[in-house]
Amino acid sequence: MSTMGSYLKKHTEALVKDVGIEPACVLTGKSKATLGRYYSDHAEHADRFMPIDAVAALEEAASYPHVTSALAELKGISLSFDERRRNANEKASVNSDVIALSQRFAMLMAEYQQSIEDGVITVNEAKRLLRETTNLQQVLIDMKLHLEEESV
Repeated sequence: MSTMGSYLKKHTEALVKDVGIEPACVLTGKSKATLGRYYSDHAEHADRFMPIDAVAALEEAASYPHVTSALAELKGISLSFDERRRNANEKASVNSDVIALSQRFAMLMAEYQQSIEDGVITVNEAKRLLRETTNLQQVLIDMKLHLEEESV
């Protein structure tokens, strides 16, 4: 089995154990044996991997997105994990996203203005700018999801 396959299987196992085997069976509609095959390192199961819809269902219930994180690491991508669940506010819409976007952008510009007043952006100022940029990015992601939802 390839190193990548082994790595993904270890993270698949961590995901199933995070959720619990019984709840994982219910969430995915798969048996314990089938779930076990997805993370088995035996040669006969080397080409078996969990379907992406099952991964998504389990990661929604898990405390951490184990498989998504592993995939990102394999590609050299870093993820930013926060406890906030997307679309937690069911009444959110594109209109509320536009308002949040303009507010976040104003906050970013205010941080930037304050940071460059003396001509030097310190480490703490850079961290605040990064935090605001990340918050702005999250609003854009929420907006994208709402637009995709409305276009269906």
